[in-house]
Amino acid sequence: MTLSITRSRAAAWCAAVPSLLLAGAAVAEVPCGNFSSSLGQCINTQLTVGGTSYNVDWYLPNATASALMTLQHGFSRGCGNLRNTSKAIMEKGVMVLCLNASVQGGNPALGQALGETLNARNLTPPLGRPLPVNYIVGGHSAGGHFATEVGARLDALGYAALKGAILFDPVASENFTGNLEAIAAAGTRQVLVIAARPSLANLYNNAFGALQQIANPYVGLQLVWSGYFLGIPYGGSCHTDVEGENGDVIGNTAAGCTPDSTQVARLRDFGSSWARDLGTGTRTAAYYCDNAQNKVNCGSKVASLVNGLLPKALLIRTW
Repeated sequence: MTLSITRSRAAAWCAAVPSLLLAGAAVAEVPCGNFSSSLGQCINTQLTVGGTSYNVDWYLPNATASALMTLQHGFSRGCGNLRNTSKAIMEKGVMVLCLNASVQGGNPALGQALGETLNARNLTPPLGRPLPVNYIVGGHSAGGHFATEVGARLDALGYAALKGAILFDPVASENFTGNLEAIAAAGTRQVLVIAARPSLANLYNNAFGALQQIANPYVGLQLVWSGYFLGIPYGGSCHTDVEGENGDVIGNTAAGCTPDSTQVARLRDFGSSWARDLGTGTRTAAYYCDNAQNKVNCGSKVASLVNGLLPKALLIRTW
């Protein structure tokens, strides 16, 4: 009898081992490679969205986060390519989530599924951190379109604490205009963009048409040059500025340019400052204009780039 019970228990334990191992693998939380910050941590783990498990990076501020920002990488890229931009946002007190996933054509199905997961609050940040109530959607290139799918789905589901969108040189696909209008909510939510010069990589700023249709009077900047020498521009903006030193030959070859450190610093300064403001409900005047048609009403950070005969950035106009 004792031997039979022992064998029965052993059989049950052996049967359970694969499930236990699978569950352990699914919830494994490991530090992200090449990451260091005194203000927070980056954790790589798995997240189930729409019934599929995805490898994800979470950026967790040490202090209580003011918001969660989804920050999606571009086509054929990965979350590691956004490492230091995500870090800059995290260091302004905003939790960041990035999925390693295909974003071809903006991947509307996954974007909408993530929106549903966020709306249901059916996700748990690592290390026992609380999930912020406030959400910001963000992304680069095709990941920018992905972000609009997430945001539009949250809006459709009536999620009250969607604070807006921050997009990095987005590339628009089908329904981009409608998505932006849903997120903007007749200008009551912020839609903010840092764009690069027109190129094949951003389909010659094909997102600008939609940005001109939403009600928001200011939607951000198109970085142009780092500076001028004897009237000749140098250090022009690049589609992969958001990746900066986390980029690679493949991404920069596809973009047809290499990120300039000055432009990368500008992009991260604006992007992280906007994220902090959306998360906390504040407005750091230096990073905004009251009206994109009137430079006089632009804050000091914007004015330093857009004023003068040889501007280093252009306002994205929406009128």
